[in-house]
Amino acid sequence: MSEAEHVAVRVFPLPLDDFAGAGSTMVHVGGAVPRLDTVVRDAPHGTVFLDSEAQLDHFRRLFRRVRDESLSPERSRDLIHKLAKEL
Repeated sequence: MSEAEHVAVRVFPLPLDDFAGAGSTMVHVGGAVPRLDTVVRDAPHGTVFLDSEAQLDHFRRLFRRVRDESLSPERSRDLIHKLAKEL
């Protein structure tokens, strides 16, 4: 699935001190009409759907930062394969 055009798996091979809440899953579901976007977060207390403009702006910035500071999808996939072979 990581090779599918609509999927991006990215790895942070470094400490996550600056990414509060990075221990939970975040999914950005977006399309042609940005105001219909939704962020889905899985947390210990359950799944949360976020869709207010302020929440979306916050998570759009966070997702851009994740994209900018993580390995590319190709390098992430290579690292995952390497680590899996070492297990």
